[in-house]
Amino acid sequence: MQKTMRGLVKETPGPGGLVYHTDLPVPEVGDDEVLIKVHCTAICGTDMHILEWDDWSQKRIHPPVVLGHETAGDIVAVGKNVTTRHVGDRVSCESHIPCGECWFCKNGMPHICKNVQLFGCTQNGAFAEYAKIREDCTFLLGDDISYEAACMFEPMGAGVHGVEAAEVAGKTVLVSGCGPIGLMAIGACKVHGAKQIIACDMFDEKLELAKVMGADIIINSGKESVIDAVRQATDGSGADAAIDITGNGKAIVDGIRALRKAGIMVSVGLPDGEIPINLTEDIIYREVTYTGISGRRMFETWEDCMQIIQTPGFSLEPAIGGVYPLSDFEEALNKIKSCVPGKMILIP
Repeated sequence: MQKTMRGLVKETPGPGGLVYHTDLPVPEVGDDEVLIKVHCTAICGTDMHILEWDDWSQKRIHPPVVLGHETAGDIVAVGKNVTTRHVGDRVSCESHIPCGECWFCKNGMPHICKNVQLFGCTQNGAFAEYAKIREDCTFLLGDDISYEAACMFEPMGAGVHGVEAAEVAGKTVLVSGCGPIGLMAIGACKVHGAKQIIACDMFDEKLELAKVMGADIIINSGKESVIDAVRQATDGSGADAAIDITGNGKAIVDGIRALRKAGIMVSVGLPDGEIPINLTEDIIYREVTYTGISGRRMFETWEDCMQIIQTPGFSLEPAIGGVYPLSDFEEALNKIKSCVPGKMILIP
């Protein structure tokens, strides 16, 4: 086993500060951990928030830390207590690392653990040649799943969890935001049997990909009213369910108001701050159900993702924007900042 590796480290607090290293020590696994030889890691919106050093990051991130959590690779070493994983296993990783002791962990909700740690955020992650993680936060991959597809399971899971919460079968569904997670959510809506899928975004290129993923109607929210367009597409009644991927305040309020009475609103994207909502008119009088989701249910959502990706006609290809060597991370970041559609994947 080599002693050093290449990797990207968020070196200091404040904006930027991501540095490419060629001499980082290869992690040593603890008793309950596995060491993964990373094949690829996708750049997440969370990584971008950390590099922007927003309020969320300032409260949670303590540099220096290796970023990157949407990853896939091969296990090359295991700790002495590891029993369910073996050298040679192909895995992806759950970024939420639960404590196993709090009320939520003991009641089937480890994904919202009270004491959760975050792979690639509060702990070193996978923008590197090797990464270590606890055994129970890995997900075994089938031999027919590519590493590039597998590194998308973690973000895909957030969208799929939103689709599960919206119970989309037989419904007209509005998906707001056609970035990678939104695109995968649209594909999941189709697989889950949505009757009609309406997608909105401000960028026409992303909307065209939404059509490829299964959207029946697309709306450019920068050019027309989402509420009016949804009402027109539903004979005035509104959507049965809305899933917001954007975290944008206006998109969230528009999604709520585009719903029919007794519809369901699911928030996946994270707003930057408080959002004013007219609870009386928008929620209470209309008996709208509003729920948020955090990450993926461990590991029910992962199993759902596996079934979805193996469904004939479903493809993750439209959601992949580009693949870059780890050393070219700045080019990949610039593509994201320029709103180029799809996930940017780094290969160490």
